[in-house]
Amino acid sequence: MWAEESVFYQIYPLGLCGAPWVNDGVQTHRILELGSWAGHIQKLGANAVYLSPLFDSDSHGYDTRDYRRVDPRLGTNEDLAQVCKTFHDHGIRVVLDGVFNHVGRGFWAFRDVQEKKWDSLYKDWFHIDFGGNSNYNDGFWYEGWEGHYELVKLNLQNPAVADYLLDCVKFWADTFDIDGLRLDVAYCLDRGFLARLRQFTQALKPDFFLVGETLHGDYNQWVNDQMCHSCTNYECYKGLYSSLNSMNLFEIGHSLRRQFGAEPWCLYRGKHLLSFVDNHDVTRAASILTNPKHLPVLYGLLFGMPGIPCLYYGSEWGVRGEKSQGDQALRPAFAAPEWNELTDILSAMAKARRSSPALCQGDYKEVLLTNRQYIFQRQVEGERVLVAVNADEAPFTAHFDAGCGLATDLITGEVHDFGGGSVLEPYSVAFWKCER
Repeated sequence: MWAEESVFYQIYPLGLCGAPWVNDGVQTHRILELGSWAGHIQKLGANAVYLSPLFDSDSHGYDTRDYRRVDPRLGTNEDLAQVCKTFHDHGIRVVLDGVFNHVGRGFWAFRDVQEKKWDSLYKDWFHIDFGGNSNYNDGFWYEGWEGHYELVKLNLQNPAVADYLLDCVKFWADTFDIDGLRLDVAYCLDRGFLARLRQFTQALKPDFFLVGETLHGDYNQWVNDQMCHSCTNYECYKGLYSSLNSMNLFEIGHSLRRQFGAEPWCLYRGKHLLSFVDNHDVTRAASILTNPKHLPVLYGLLFGMPGIPCLYYGSEWGVRGEKSQGDQALRPAFAAPEWNELTDILSAMAKARRSSPALCQGDYKEVLLTNRQYIFQRQVEGERVLVAVNADEAPFTAHFDAGCGLATDLITGEVHDFGGGSVLEPYSVAFWKCER
């Protein structure tokens, strides 16, 4: 699967393009701005883009009105097709957000129920009780997503609903030539629907990629041969930043060992979970770290660990954003991408990642772990890479059996000699590819 050897780049189009927060219905062509980011994404070393919701919605994109029409605040279907072609021309795969658990109150089928009540042909598309009422005084009660009644839950066990959504996916594939879907709140989706979606998309394109949004629990429930290829690794997201903030790398070490270690009880060995340090729903990495000098270390762990790394637009040059200030603070508009020292480092890490079979496909083995230093091995047949980080402000000399005398740092290209111990500079990251 192509995604396993990719670096993803997430964009929230409604935010980046500066669209109004509430849909004003005014037709624009803002989404064409995304095409100008293709060169930046390519230079950064990412080769897949994940676009958060961009179809016609009431407000933030997860409250869909029409699955077949690009939100007018962003542009037209023809505009999105042009943007997808631009990404493809730059060697960048395109994954869209599939929001299939719920729709907005402005969704055409729900509006038909509001108007016709019992006589609506679509009343069974939702979970409705005509003996109750909603807080919007619709004259009936309906199930909303986790108590959010602006998000109307779809009845995915209704074959007509599933058929409609699959037909929309085919429309996206035919019209925009997409390469995959990120499934919003996949942990809420009906398992039967997920299985149908996997079978359906695989028939559309054998390498069509499905990644589910999951938070907690056993990810094997959703990541298997019948459902998703991957899911969001929220367990390691938390461990990545909090282990640095507490100067206790044992936390992330425990998660990686539990998930990918060699022991029989390890949960996800051989699976490729989507890894991230921030996204559109959480505080930005530059804001959540208590020590800004840990940013390269944080990203070094991201690119070195098992999984598929995903960067969030703007964070590659250190944009800040606090969840406590609301979702809009996490989804800002930018006139153009920026480039600085941090971006240089991330670009080198991304290219090192993609060039290394061991970093993309290798197993995981812990080599050295202290509160402030961490070395682990990624290995496949023919290549072995040691990922080494030092989160301390002081140099550290690591003594361990490297199994080779010399290595090449895939990030810098410099030759490293393991003889006499390996010095890790303050706040440093190395990807040592063993040579002999």
